[in-house]
Amino acid sequence: MNEPLPDTLAQSAMLRSVISRSALEDGAAAAVAAGGAGVADLRRDAWGHGLLEVARVVTAAGARAVRVDDADDVALLRAEAIDATCTEAPELDPRLLYGLPDATGALPGRPVMRVAGRVLSTKDIAAGGGVSYGYIHRAPEDSRLALVTGGYAQGVVRALGSRAAVEIDGVVHPIVGRIAMDVCVVDIGEADVAVGAEVTYFGGSGPMSAGVADWARITGMGVDELVAVVGQRTERAWEA
Repeated sequence: MNEPLPDTLAQSAMLRSVISRSALEDGAAAAVAAGGAGVADLRRDAWGHGLLEVARVVTAAGARAVRVDDADDVALLRAEAIDATCTEAPELDPRLLYGLPDATGALPGRPVMRVAGRVLSTKDIAAGGGVSYGYIHRAPEDSRLALVTGGYAQGVVRALGSRAAVEIDGVVHPIVGRIAMDVCVVDIGEADVAVGAEVTYFGGSGPMSAGVADWARITGMGVDELVAVVGQRTERAWEA
């Protein structure tokens, strides 16, 4: 592998769930417009998007209350003068609220969550060379690999190994080999990928914007479960 990340990049190399405030505001407005002043589903830390901030945005958009997991969450939001319940059924469409794709990959709006890592290092691989634990993937031809942040400890499910893809610099590259605890390997072919480049697993505005739909198809898990797990196991950041 080539040189490791400089210290300034290493500090931001953890897998992150980047939450777009403007996309959340748009999604909340769309959900309320479609469903009226109903109850929004904010269980599981607002599906991994961050309970307190999502509650503020969705009630500002007109939701009358939010559904949460337990009495502690109710008390937290009561201190913010936000009505919360552990018993009422959610009424607003979470797909609209969070900008999540359906089974076909169709998006109702902008995804609120973008899951992003970094390229840690790159190296050449010769045809026939094995990748990751157990060498379940062998390179069909000479190529180049990138070691990137994101593994099963952060919710990048093991079943995605050699079956899912990521976006680097606007180009889609396949994940190859087994998913490790905190990293995975991507075949970047002849692409000129720099150490420290951002890696998008799903979300954003590029080719992986609806990528979580592929995760659901591959793993058999629900989109709601996948985003909630990743959102709660990664470093959360907010952007405009």
